Amino acid sequence: MPRKKRIISAEDLYNFEIINGCELSRDGKQIAFTVQRVEKKSEKKYTNIWIVPAKGGRPKQFTYGDWVDSSPKWSPDGSQIAFLSTRKDEKQAQLYLIPFDGGEARPLTDLKGEFGGFAWSPDGSTLVCEFTKKDQEELEREADEQKKKLGIVARHITRVFYKLDGTGFLPKERKHLWVIDVKTGKATQLTDSEIFDEWEPHWSPDSKEIVFFSNRNKDPDLDPEVIDLYLIPVQGGELRKIDVPVGEKFGASFSPDGQWIAYIGYEGRGESWRQKGVWIVPADGSAPARNLTAKYDFNVAGWTINDLNQIPPTPVTWAHDGSHIFFLIAQHGNTLLKAVTVNADEPAVTDLVDDEGVVGQYGLDAEQTSLAFFHADMTNFGQIWVKNLKTGSLHKVTHFNETLLRNIDLGTVEEVWFKGAAGNDLQGWILKPPEFDASQKYPSILEIHGGPVVQYGNMFMHEFYYLAAQGYVVYFCNPRGGDGYGEAHAKAIDNNWGTVDYEDLMAWADYMIQQPYIDPNRMGVTGGSYGGFMTNWIIGHTDRFKAAVTQRSVSNQISMWGSSDFNWYFQMEFDKKPPWEDDNSLQNYWRQSPVKYLRHAKTPTLVLHNENDLRCDMEQGEQVYVALKVLGVETEFVRFPDEPHGLSRTGRTDRRIARLNHIVRWFDKYLKI
Repeated sequence: MPRKKRIISAEDLYNFEIINGCELSRDGKQIAFTVQRVEKKSEKKYTNIWIVPAKGGRPKQFTYGDWVDSSPKWSPDGSQIAFLSTRKDEKQAQLYLIPFDGGEARPLTDLKGEFGGFAWSPDGSTLVCEFTKKDQEELEREADEQKKKLGIVARHITRVFYKLDGTGFLPKERKHLWVIDVKTGKATQLTDSEIFDEWEPHWSPDSKEIVFFSNRNKDPDLDPEVIDLYLIPVQGGELRKIDVPVGEKFGASFSPDGQWIAYIGYEGRGESWRQKGVWIVPADGSAPARNLTAKYDFNVAGWTINDLNQIPPTPVTWAHDGSHIFFLIAQHGNTLLKAVTVNADEPAVTDLVDDEGVVGQYGLDAEQTSLAFFHADMTNFGQIWVKNLKTGSLHKVTHFNETLLRNIDLGTVEEVWFKGAAGNDLQGWILKPPEFDASQKYPSILEIHGGPVVQYGNMFMHEFYYLAAQGYVVYFCNPRGGDGYGEAHAKAIDNNWGTVDYEDLMAWADYMIQQPYIDPNRMGVTGGSYGGFMTNWIIGHTDRFKAAVTQRSVSNQISMWGSSDFNWYFQMEFDKKPPWEDDNSLQNYWRQSPVKYLRHAKTPTLVLHNENDLRCDMEQGEQVYVALKVLGVETEFVRFPDEPHGLSRTGRTDRRIARLNHIVRWFDKYLKI
């Protein structure tokens, strides 16, 4: 008789080994990636570099030690790997080089500050990186034990965007470009300004120039989407601006012949619902930028939510002959890898990886016949795969966590399409608990995603499986306002939060009530961030749910303005006006604030919030808790110290476990009766 599988636990977060990155060597033979582990005793997370042959074979750990090695990047000749590491100082990463054929890693830099992205020059002689120096007053405090003991006396703030969730208060120093000589380690600052930042550097094919993004507006904080492309010689000197349309941009990349620059972005101010496309512009600025994917109603580089892997935005990649550009899109719960033709009058899009699931970082060899990529799905939270682009053959080269997951009964997931309130097509997923019995009536939990312009989809969510393991049917969908279903779907709640999104969620709940295994008297609801907004909205508009858990939520759009790290920019969601502009603006914000409707709330609600949340300030959760207390609604408040907005994904593991246990405790109290 086969051994009975166990159910997933909250403590399994200590057991998971999390893959990040996927760097293929130019000869296509080796793949570098990192694996994160948690040390339970100290609650620290450590990351080391691993190597696996692209043809298959046992992955080997390449770096060792209780520190964080991250962002491995092969040198152009494949002889060494550059990476960031905290091995000398856990609070200060430095760039290191390690030979691939053996030998110790050597520090390349000794800088004080924060590294961003970095890249090898094509000739292998130089690295370019984003770097933000520590403020002089902080350096002085660190060098003086008495000042260090006394701490900060005061913060003198002069810019509008002065804090960032997960980072804290921003330094006065700005993000600038540095070049580092690979042989000597000599670091040279290329750009400097007290006002402007430069980011995402990328080399020209001849290693003579660097392209980057910068907002050189008079006050970038007050017009953050006036982002242009700039070029600077590797030895420094005058910047050359390439005019491109106003709008969000990232992921710039030179064409192989150096004649074109591609990037990802959209045109417009404060219109996050717009579908980002793949743009190209002549490197000499001789013609306007052109959106190659304009006729396709999909979002390039969209985000499929999960709570284990951190998948960074991935730049576009050119085919070696310049004929195509590779890119990722979010669509119908998946993240797919596609290619678009460059020179055609009508650019055509083809599929490279369109399997159900989520593609993350990817890379191609020099001949671009071998494609290595990270891929995750609903039952596996990420492995490295290799595809032969000539034959189409595909094989998986890593198997982390698979033995562990093989012994766990996760339950079953069903994908469904249903009709929204307006007859619109909506996609959702139903997760049924282990040993599901269709003849029984189950309590259920509606999960609502954050964003709002993101999507749930075919990617492992530990939280969902954990709730299902406790005997709940967990269901989630992508209502209007989110990503993955075209621009009209994403735009539907622009200046209209709590309208058609609420209607779609109620249609989803109606659909679930029709399922014979759902107990309509034992339905719960939860969500975080924008999902917390919707949870607050729901308890103020209906009492169909018997319990709710609102997490790191938005509750009052008026007080949210200016208190978030997004600051005044939240007004872009609300007719692009501040709440104080006039009475109509004030009422517009109030109309879309859940606290306005809490007087109708009857649902027992647990309020969770993180004390270092700079995205949705603690006062947003406090307002909900106090209002419910005053109203006599059953409520409790759980606060997590030192944690930012993303506790559920990146927080300290014991706090992530405590969060999950509080959620289950609350739902058990009201739904298992």
